[in-house]
This record gives sequence, structure tokens and C-alpha cells, in this order.
Amino acid sequence: MTDTGTQRAKGGPGVDPGVEQTAERADWRSRLQGALTSAGDEHRDSANPEAAPGQRSGVKQPRRARLRLSRIDPWSVMKTAFLLSIAFAVVTIVSVVIVWSVLGAAGVWDSINSSVQNVIGGEDSKNFDVQNYVGMSRVMGFTMLVSVIDVVLITAIATLGAFLYNMSAALLGGVEVTLSEDGR
Repeated sequence: MTDTGTQRAKGGPGVDPGVEQTAERADWRSRLQGALTSAGDEHRDSANPEAAPGQRSGVKQPRRARLRLSRIDPWSVMKTAFLLSIAFAVVTIVSVVIVWSVLGAAGVWDSINSSVQNVIGGEDSKNFDVQNYVGMSRVMGFTMLVSVIDVVLITAIATLGAFLYNMSAALLGGVEVTLSEDGR
């Protein structure tokens, strides 16, 4: 090779500079156009996952999004669990009051007293009253104690569950959820 051939290979004075730059520009433009086209196709496909890739349909399909639940705020879980456990305690207390009132109105306590008096017999059986053992005041006191303990336990367990979920989600990534738009 001569000195002129080496200069041409390097793009020296013997080579037309416009030819080489035009080829580089065309290559750069075609790569950019290809990247933009594939990005547009990918965007269309993600907006409409049920259609085949690159296919446009005239019917509007509901949008879908895959999300990952990676963290749960323990403070909000504690507040929510506390309110729900208070509601559960109120329902428990009201239901016990209703059940005990219905049992009293139905005469269950008098029936139990007469059955015990018949079985035991004698002087001691006449003083027996089941209401002394399972009366409304004792049952309501026990129900309220259990309800307060339930409020504390449910709140603590839910908050601990949020902390445990956050630790496991940090290791494993969390729960994946697919949400879709309503088609109405």
C-alpha cells in the first residue's frame, strides 16, 4: 500500500469527507428510528396486553397494570386494626346482651332453676338460683374483659404482621397484583 492508500483508509486528504459522514449519519438515523419504532410498539402492547404484539384493535380494551405491594405502613395498619377491633368488641358486647336478654325472656333461667331443684331436692335446692352464677352482671363483666383483651391483641398482632410483611417483602419483593380498568 502506498502512502495515499493509508491516508484514504484513515479518511485522509485523498478521501471525500462527505461520503463517510453521510454513511455515519444514515446509520445513526436508522438506529434511532428503529429504537423509536420498537419503543412505540412496546408502549402499545403494554397498554393493550390482550392484543397480539404490534396489532392495533379498534375496540378499546381495559388497561391493566401489574403492581407490587412492597411495603405496608405499620402505623396505618395499627390505626385501622384498632378501629376494627373496637367495632368487633362493640358487636360482641351487644350480641351478648341480646342473647342473655332473649334467654331471660324465654324463661330459660327459671327452667334451669326448677330442673336443678327437682334433681337435688331438699331444703338446699330451694335457695338455688342460676342467676347468681351466670347473671347478666357477671357475664357482661367477663365479656367486657375479653373484649378489651381482644382489642389489645388484635391491634398488636396486626401491627406485628405489617412489620413481618415488610421484612419478607424486602427479601422476596412483595405481593404482585394485577389491576385492570373497569370496562363500563
